[in-house]
Amino acid sequence: MSSATVILWIIAAVLLLFSWKAGEKTLGKGFELTWKTTKQNALLIILAFFIVGFVNVLSPEELVTSWVGPDSGWRGIAASEILGTLLPGGPYVVFPLINFLFQAGAGLAPVITLITSWSTQSLLTISFELPFMGWRFAAIRWGLGLFIPLLAGFTAALIWG
Repeated sequence: MSSATVILWIIAAVLLLFSWKAGEKTLGKGFELTWKTTKQNALLIILAFFIVGFVNVLSPEELVTSWVGPDSGWRGIAASEILGTLLPGGPYVVFPLINFLFQAGAGLAPVITLITSWSTQSLLTISFELPFMGWRFAAIRWGLGLFIPLLAGFTAALIWG
């Protein structure tokens, strides 16, 4: 069991205790919302893990290291920014995929670029951002955000090689 899992168990136990102390109504509502969230997201999480499993099997390590390996330089950082922008889904999909790439030989700088690009430039985000914030805001944020993953990747490469 990882330390993150232990921390999540502790947080869940503390919240459960507070809910229990707040009364039966609060505890029941908490379990009801827990079940509702589980039903809404269980299939998504299972499908995400299927995707990760098959990407692991179908992606040879040589391909990973040639495109985004530690010696891929600026080309690996640029490829990582594009890939991060195109990655679909939330953290349950993206982080296992990124972990696979890292374990398969991706360099630190490209992985940092990939995570930063996904979190700042994801195409999925734009589909939510446009209706709420409008074209002007999205264009400015997107334009500024193009440089942040590159800056993060090149900084990582300079500091940690």
